[in-house]
Amino acid sequence: MTKFFENKSILVTGGCSGIGRGTAIELWRLGANVTALSHQEDNLIKLKNEYPSIEIACVDLRDWDTTREVVKSLGEFHGLVNCAGFIENQPLLDCSPDIFDQTMQVNVKAILNITQIVAKKMITNKIKGSIVNISSQGSMAALKDHLAYCTSKGALDAMTRVMALELGPCGIRVNTINPTVIMTDLGRRAWADPVKAQTMLSKIPLGRFGEVEEAVNAIIFLLSDKASMINGVNLPVDGGFLAT
Repeated sequence: MTKFFENKSILVTGGCSGIGRGTAIELWRLGANVTALSHQEDNLIKLKNEYPSIEIACVDLRDWDTTREVVKSLGEFHGLVNCAGFIENQPLLDCSPDIFDQTMQVNVKAILNITQIVAKKMITNKIKGSIVNISSQGSMAALKDHLAYCTSKGALDAMTRVMALELGPCGIRVNTINPTVIMTDLGRRAWADPVKAQTMLSKIPLGRFGEVEEAVNAIIFLLSDKASMINGVNLPVDGGFLAT
């Protein structure tokens, strides 16, 4: 897939850390014109310094109106990766309205907001594009103390199916990947406790967590024309977690 995305413009939210950063860099290697969007200004600047041809945009996705203004100003895109996410684990009986609302704002509402803008421009410019939303194994399996997170990812899967239904006739495909724990910097810190890690690992037939490049590879595939007949799919990248 050398330079597979040459002359293609792709927006990656959450594009300066974790899976989003890995995706932005891999798309750049494959020839895409990449824009990374995030609220993490320092990490965006760091990415820009390392990869000067990657464009950056800084905005808090919880701010609906400002996000719309920023995304509209970026032009049109052939692809969109909705990778920005929020997680703060709380059990059912302690889940606060604030954390629930923030989780839904970033993991669901912001994706609706950005997708509306990008998809409308795709339709106007007759671009047969691809959108990949980053969901989770938690959309289909209960994870202890992940009430708000699992709820948001279940909503995202449902929203993705409606997006696929309504945008498909315009030649725009919409899919999700649904990863298990991915060993980003945050993932390594969150699962550093071997006892905690073993509880999750025992449910993964491959017996390990995923690496960033393994999530990125799935995203790249779904963005590409190699997946031209794949629409409305939730693709697990979970080592078999959801198969058990």
